[in-house]
Amino acid sequence: MAVAETTITTTRRSIFQSSAAQKLLAFAALIVIFLVFTFLSPYFATPENIVGILLATAVNGVLALGVTFIIITAGIDLSVGTVMTLSAVMTGLAITIYGLPVPVGIVVGILTGTIAGLINGLVISRMRIPPFIATLGMMMIARGLALVLSTLETGTVKPIYFNDTPEFRLLTMSSVLDPIIKPMAPNFSVPNAVFIMFGAALVAAFILGKTVLGRYTVAMGSNEEATRLSGVNVANWKTAVYALGGIFSGLAGVMIASRLNSAQPALGVGYELDAIAAVVIGGTSLSGGEGTILGTIIGAFIISTLTNGLRIMNVPQEWQFVVTGLIVILAVYLDILRRRRS
Repeated sequence: MAVAETTITTTRRSIFQSSAAQKLLAFAALIVIFLVFTFLSPYFATPENIVGILLATAVNGVLALGVTFIIITAGIDLSVGTVMTLSAVMTGLAITIYGLPVPVGIVVGILTGTIAGLINGLVISRMRIPPFIATLGMMMIARGLALVLSTLETGTVKPIYFNDTPEFRLLTMSSVLDPIIKPMAPNFSVPNAVFIMFGAALVAAFILGKTVLGRYTVAMGSNEEATRLSGVNVANWKTAVYALGGIFSGLAGVMIASRLNSAQPALGVGYELDAIAAVVIGGTSLSGGEGTILGTIIGAFIISTLTNGLRIMNVPQEWQFVVTGLIVILAVYLDILRRRRS
């Protein structure tokens, strides 16, 4: 165990030295993108559009938090988008069909994501199936279950609406700061979804930086075999990491259901790519062993700001995908160059 602690300490020192520059670079890129779109369009830097960017970042940001832990272990999770959708559907079933209280429905949604993440972790750590294949299978399973479960009420695949529980929508779309902000800016309101994202980020940062799970997450990504030989039960801790990723997916599912006031069973495909892109752009290495929560949040803001700006500039959606893909490739290439130099 002493060897493990020494390995972890050395790794964390090297991460601190490189991640600070990476976060600074990502933040500078975010500022440049914001200034460019502000110059190109008078509609970009308006209060309403800024709130729109914040709201668009909230769900993807929460998804990306869980993906950060997984990628730090040198793993991948392709199922976070459809697990988010399944969690939203389960929340809808609990509240609208079974008539459970809203807080219980929220717990059901988060628990659904947790179970899916736990299954991913067990399949990867115990059955030794590669993360890419295991989570690809879970992506299809979760998508299928979301479609099947959404037919329970009407017999056909339809969204589940929360019209009879308006308090559920207020969970993310109201604002705790309205009593303070409204007197000064009547048309400006920051939804609770944004505060939920930042609160989740604080929890994630604490787990990564101050707990045993966080330390072993970094150690497994840096050198899994050395961590195992040091006496760490890698299988158990890796399972815990994927379960943690599932918790964030479940929370994102509750958030998107509240934001849309419905559980959309066909939604979710593609969200995993945005989450992974945010994590990579934020400086987390696909090779494992390195990453920060702050960098991930910055990466999520880069994705949403870029998408919002391109949309305002009337750039076709297909070209938006092209630009995002090029940025992800560039971020990975810069990480490869940095690792070669170090």
